[in-house]
Amino acid sequence: MIFDTIHQFNFPTTIRFGAGAVKELPAYLQKNNLKAPLIVTDSTIAQLQFFKTIVEDLKSKHIAVEVFSDIHKNPVKSDVYKGTDAWDASNRDSIIGIGGGAALDVARAIVLRVNHRDDLFKYDDLIGGDIYVTNDVPPFITIPTTSGTGSEVGRSAIIADDETHQKKILFSPKLMAQIVFADPELTMDLPPFITAATGMDALTHNMEAYLAKNFHPMCDGIALEGIALINDSLDCATNRPDLESRSKMLLASMMGAIAFQKGLGVVHSLAHPLSSLLDTHHGLANAVNLPYGMQFNIAGFEDRFQKIAQTLNLKDENGDAVVKYLFDLNSRVNIPHKLSDIGVKNEHIETLADLAFADFAHPNNPKPVSREDFKQLYLSAL
Repeated sequence: MIFDTIHQFNFPTTIRFGAGAVKELPAYLQKNNLKAPLIVTDSTIAQLQFFKTIVEDLKSKHIAVEVFSDIHKNPVKSDVYKGTDAWDASNRDSIIGIGGGAALDVARAIVLRVNHRDDLFKYDDLIGGDIYVTNDVPPFITIPTTSGTGSEVGRSAIIADDETHQKKILFSPKLMAQIVFADPELTMDLPPFITAATGMDALTHNMEAYLAKNFHPMCDGIALEGIALINDSLDCATNRPDLESRSKMLLASMMGAIAFQKGLGVVHSLAHPLSSLLDTHHGLANAVNLPYGMQFNIAGFEDRFQKIAQTLNLKDENGDAVVKYLFDLNSRVNIPHKLSDIGVKNEHIETLADLAFADFAHPNNPKPVSREDFKQLYLSAL
């Protein structure tokens, strides 16, 4: 089986992919004379045996490890500042991000902040802040443990303001990892809920990227293949996990992150406020909103939905069939169909609509989305 061995991809950065790839980490550090990495992860992963094994393996090779894990599940600016304090407090020479989107986003933001000490949000890409990312950054390595955001291959970090809850994008080509160790074995013990929520996040990335209004046929092709891989594997990875399904999901996750450089859309703008306002898991927020957002986008883009339906091997090659598929898939992986099932109340709708309309993702949606549209979509999903 192709997933039994380690493969190397050099797109968009060097990716070592396959079972056992993470075991190559110590040799890579030694080869590049990196002796004191700051490992950035979350508090849950920091307690897991595979993480402890990674740390022990590094220490056995005389690599001095410092672990920073004090981050929120939806990362905020103060997490990045605390992580930078951890960098400053010891003589570090590199940063290793291990985890899902939250840990990797915080790790990437710390990479930026090490040599860029103005207010973090000065570097917000949405206000042209990327032009200020001019200094060198420390060596950066990523190791994904979920198959969702694909942050391991990204060049940006999404960090929320602690007070306003508005999400900012920190972006620069400098922020891409020098190497990714993508080891599907690290995802084998993910519980079903996390597998499902992060998997639906990856599906959202691929679907929204394919529909995004920007012209980028290369991203379109990657997104469609990502959709096909998730169709093949998410149910199995959630309910009957094996190495093949976990490997396909990890690939599809990275493909979604590559594809969405083309843009995202209405679903992410619906989901982001749920995470920042109600601390909803990002993948879960995307999963519940995905069928409703796709329904909104069908009219005028029937040809695109026909292609998605064909990729999913649906009998009826149209948008309504795609929406039905999404509801059915959510059911198969135990994701609820309604926002009320994940803590959203009617009194939240106006604030959510304000935040969604202010969000950065929907300008790339294939059709415009008004504040009233967001309000109605939330009410439909409630």
